[in-house]
Amino acid sequence: MVGEFIMKTKGISLQTLCAPCNCHCRYCLLSWEKNPVGLPYEESEEFAQSFYDWIKTNRPELDFNFSYGYSMDMPQMFRAIDFMNSIGSIGGKLMQFDGMRFREENEIISLMHKLCEHGIEHLNFTFYGTRDYHNKFCGRSGDYEYMLSLIEATQKEGIEVSCGIPATHENASQIDQLSECLRECGVAQQRLFVPHEEGRGATLANIRLSAEDLALLPSTKKLLNTNVFKTEAEWCTSESYKQEENRLLIISLTPENINEYREMGFEALIAHVEKLDDAFYNSTPSFMELAEKYGNPSSTLLYSQRDMYNHFQRLYIKDHGLDIYDVTDERYSGSRRY
Repeated sequence: MVGEFIMKTKGISLQTLCAPCNCHCRYCLLSWEKNPVGLPYEESEEFAQSFYDWIKTNRPELDFNFSYGYSMDMPQMFRAIDFMNSIGSIGGKLMQFDGMRFREENEIISLMHKLCEHGIEHLNFTFYGTRDYHNKFCGRSGDYEYMLSLIEATQKEGIEVSCGIPATHENASQIDQLSECLRECGVAQQRLFVPHEEGRGATLANIRLSAEDLALLPSTKKLLNTNVFKTEAEWCTSESYKQEENRLLIISLTPENINEYREMGFEALIAHVEKLDDAFYNSTPSFMELAEKYGNPSSTLLYSQRDMYNHFQRLYIKDHGLDIYDVTDERYSGSRRY
């Protein structure tokens, strides 16, 4: 059992899903349904400041990060950037820039200038395919064109830009063309990744990228990290699996849990989420035991280790009718092992 290993808690990721997203993507890890579930931003910041101060005094060995979502677009955006910079959170320097509201050209120029002033150094965008496919996939007409205009304005301000491309069997034939378009727009930093089966990403399971799909991408297959993404057949061998020894605790603030978390205190809150993590992973066999039972040694579908493990765990949980809190659901408090 995985529980035989003593997991080391390395950090805390505190989040509040309070900022609406202007897209409705087929692939949304947070299952955005146009109703933010997070605690209002001001209350979240107050809790984060107190938690950060406590960590620095009582658990200085732990990394601490604060973030908000579903998108980064909210009235308090610049206040949030300043706060995240004050506590050393990555969101003070790097922003995921999907789902931003449409702005006129002069508003975009002003936005980029202010982002620079407040310390943003890097913006990341997600493209799901070429124009028509992307716009349909993300549920917003004109999103593809708008993101290209944002990229152009970003580069004029000297902000770094990178793009992620979720690769599937369905969009594989578009990826070389998309990547070339992005290069022509000056985006040198690009990466392919295989979507998680989390949130609405589970709806993409039947179009998961295969090694055969990847082989048809002469120009862009090198953008996929094959040390991270391997075939199911490869994951069924003990040589591929690396034992996870560390975990990041994800604490998600909501109106429903904030009073409980305040009353609990930070030390007890950390212990509470650690117990959720232990209970989930102790409820199923080890990765290799699951791979032996559920793995397909001839499958060429591509997974990360994390996704392969979660895929096997869900099959086991379903087969055994387990009712267990899912710490891999990133909308709520949970964990990420590595």
